[in-house]
Amino acid sequence: MTRLIDLEIDALRALETGLTEELALQSGNRMKLDLTRGKPARDQLDLSSPMDDVLAGNYIAADGTDSRNYGGLRGLPEARALGADLLGIDSQSVICWGNSSLTLMYLVADTAQRLGLWGDHRRWNLSASPKMLAPVPGYDRHFGVSDALGIELIGVPMTDQGPHMDHVEALVSKDPDIKGIWCVPKYSNPTGCIYADEVVARMARLAALAAADDFVVFWDNAYAVHDFEFPRAPLAPILELAREAGTEDHVTLFTSTSKITYAGGGLGFMAASERVLANMEARLSVFSIGPDKVSQLRHARFLSGRLEAHMAGHAALIQPKFDLVEEALTSELAGLEIASWTTPKGGYFVSLDTRPGLATRVAELAREAGLSLTPPGSTFPGGIDPEDRNLRIAPTFASLDDLRVAMQLLVLCVKLASVRDELAARA
Repeated sequence: MTRLIDLEIDALRALETGLTEELALQSGNRMKLDLTRGKPARDQLDLSSPMDDVLAGNYIAADGTDSRNYGGLRGLPEARALGADLLGIDSQSVICWGNSSLTLMYLVADTAQRLGLWGDHRRWNLSASPKMLAPVPGYDRHFGVSDALGIELIGVPMTDQGPHMDHVEALVSKDPDIKGIWCVPKYSNPTGCIYADEVVARMARLAALAAADDFVVFWDNAYAVHDFEFPRAPLAPILELAREAGTEDHVTLFTSTSKITYAGGGLGFMAASERVLANMEARLSVFSIGPDKVSQLRHARFLSGRLEAHMAGHAALIQPKFDLVEEALTSELAGLEIASWTTPKGGYFVSLDTRPGLATRVAELAREAGLSLTPPGSTFPGGIDPEDRNLRIAPTFASLDDLRVAMQLLVLCVKLASVRDELAARA
């Protein structure tokens, strides 16, 4: 396949005509295809159907707690042990509460902002303009939490090893208004990278370098066990490293079972130092008499001793979809050299970069043909990608047949937008 920049003008015009006709033909099929959100498909949810029967009328937890009753704000011991297994830490550092790690992230950020996490005078709203760092491309729901709390976001570049730590450290060490950083350290959303050991170690020490004495690392390990190959790829233990660095009070970890069992009926987990956990427990006690411990108990019994086998079942369903995405992008775009993309070994997303200035146009062409993509810019604070080139592909929810058609449409739109861009550049 000849590189686009090497094609003669007549060949470009002929290619543009052919691609336009092909897209018009596809648009006439009136398809409704969706690659917008990273949701588990029905067959993935079905993997957890046996969980509904696992309690069999026995609601008593290992410590004698009747899971149907009030109390236990930090969660059942076996549920906390499950969270510890997911995060690779000790269970005493874990709170299991609610069905969403996003809820816990919002609660921790709101507490840091208005009340402080440490039981002393420190709180973010004492600063005139509190800020957080956001690796980009990144996770739009993180951005939404900061926006809702009036916290300014500063984008920092991602590498294939994680955030560009020289850049991060330079910003954090100079500006006392920078209060935290968002992270998805394993199979990062949307690039799919795993933070390198050195990056994790530097992240653990970050609060010691920060100009702000209330700096917090938000460690959203949403895809901690979502590998395609087993045994699982390792991730350096940030909480252990933070303890060694004396920054344990400034690291909060999060995960959930949202993409392990039922997306809307799972468990949320947070982990931190005892000082932070005690303050968060006090905050929870204001509006909760206890979490849903019945759900905690059935999750713990269902997944105990078989977490890796369960996730291997997910991988068997998901990996063929990622393979299909990789095949479509490689076969149709690689030779043209008009786009680049990631090839993750787990997680839920593929990050696709077009030529600068074309992501919005690609999404528009796709929408006209019946394919919905995550809005360009969503992976950047404020919804604005400065180069307008990043697209997040979420392959999991679609069937293989629908995904195959969707990828045919997507690569067609990328090619057409790129050809028209090349023609305009030569005009």
